[in-house]
Amino acid sequence: MNSGAIRITPARGAVLGALRKAARPLSHQELHGSLGARAFDRVTVYRALEALEAAGLLHRVHGPDGVWRFRSNPEETGACAGNHAHFLCSSCGKMACLTGQPLPWVKNPPGAVIVSKQYVAHGYCAACAVKLKEKKK
Repeated sequence: MNSGAIRITPARGAVLGALRKAARPLSHQELHGSLGARAFDRVTVYRALEALEAAGLLHRVHGPDGVWRFRSNPEETGACAGNHAHFLCSSCGKMACLTGQPLPWVKNPPGAVIVSKQYVAHGYCAACAVKLKEKKK
């Protein structure tokens, strides 16, 4: 586990492990639930997320629904593979990384430095789109 300059506590290790196993970005609530309610309290999970993000081991995405979701960065690099778009299902709330799609070019204002950018497309995932289509029949 590439931990950079961060000490990996049991909570941080569990959070990072759960995010690495997940096939998509997870909200704090989803992550806390996947760890088991008795494993760590909500504040401990939140603090672990903050520390892991500060160490460059994960990134967060703010969805248009107002919920932050977290995804581990590639283990080999310990840093985000690059700016990428995300897809958020408006029905079930699941989010997916769209790493193969570049973000639009953004020119920074004179003297300013852009440190990150994000783009979140929202709609319906394949499963929810089928349900929606069946509902309309």
